[in-house]
Amino acid sequence: MNQNLTFNKFSFGTQIRKSPYSDAALRWGAKGFSVYNHMYIPRNFGDPVQNFWNLVNDAILCDVSVERQVEIKGPDAAKFVQYICCRDLSKCQIGQCKYVLITDQKGGIINDPILLKLGENHFWLSIADSDVLLWARGVLVNSNMDLEISEPDVSPLQLQGPKSRKILQAAFGDAPAELKYYHFMEYVWDGIPLIISRTGWSSELGYEIYLRDGSQGDRLWEHLMAVGAPLGLKPGHTSSIRRIEAGMLSYQADMTLENNPYELGLERLVDLDIDTDFVSKSALHKIKKIGVVKKLVGLEIDGDPLVGSNDFYWPVLKNDKKVGMITSAIYSPRLKKNIALAMIGVEGIKLNAALKVVNSNDVRACHFTSIPFYDPKKLLASKS
Repeated sequence: MNQNLTFNKFSFGTQIRKSPYSDAALRWGAKGFSVYNHMYIPRNFGDPVQNFWNLVNDAILCDVSVERQVEIKGPDAAKFVQYICCRDLSKCQIGQCKYVLITDQKGGIINDPILLKLGENHFWLSIADSDVLLWARGVLVNSNMDLEISEPDVSPLQLQGPKSRKILQAAFGDAPAELKYYHFMEYVWDGIPLIISRTGWSSELGYEIYLRDGSQGDRLWEHLMAVGAPLGLKPGHTSSIRRIEAGMLSYQADMTLENNPYELGLERLVDLDIDTDFVSKSALHKIKKIGVVKKLVGLEIDGDPLVGSNDFYWPVLKNDKKVGMITSAIYSPRLKKNIALAMIGVEGIKLNAALKVVNSNDVRACHFTSIPFYDPKKLLASKS
């Protein structure tokens, strides 16, 4: 079968890039794709509820090549990375990952990548859905710093779920399976260079496998499925159900350039007391002092199970007056509840009053609850 011809039915043209795993994902049952960072990402392997159960009970393999890497390398790389991030990175060690925020001169969030420190002055930013490469190169122009910024040939896969450690061990031996949470190692498999990290977008035990040679995508995918399928591995896609349960924020959905860390409850990622300067330092000082007018909260929505997820921001009302909006909503089959992330005005939060959410012509009651909705201490992902 000519897989390229088969993929044509999903094509938006040459401006959207396929990943090294696109054809393999199609062979293994992908039925739909979305676009993320100007690339195709598999978003449908059939039943999203079954995909969720595969993830939380066994393991899934996901093409997440759309998590492009912005490589920052050179004598001033460490200085530059700290300049564009608002989290203190002075104690980050080689082989360690950090969840960071890239913020602009007004404190707005440009991206929320995972940072990997490959050397004292060598970093990757594994990015969410925005053009960090262009932003970083723009900042560099007048910085008088000595470094290079590029997008390397790197394409990650996610191996996620409670059986992922055994599958990884079967595929690559003991050393990668012994990685600590938010650490990584360089690894060569059958002559192919990889980086393997104990990270992932699921809040389950999991790993990301960064392929450093895109021509070998088919080989890597098939190797993992051949080794993993007997151990319970299924092809899949990142689970909206699981990430909302975990309170994991999706860039362009729950956060945008218009949001700052304090609105999103991400102040733990802001270090205003460090000696070094960074792009958003002055703005974030001011925001912290003045306070915010809206905050991200968790809601439970009454009524029958929601079908799918929201494809626009649902208004949240109090006494028929809009006080906020639902950014992400889903039905959790595990919790047997409709759960949602919402941006609500602080006055509406203080009142803690009865609220309603409007979904097309459907009006439902909703009420505040804490987030994450499940496993709030992230013990599943971080356990040894």
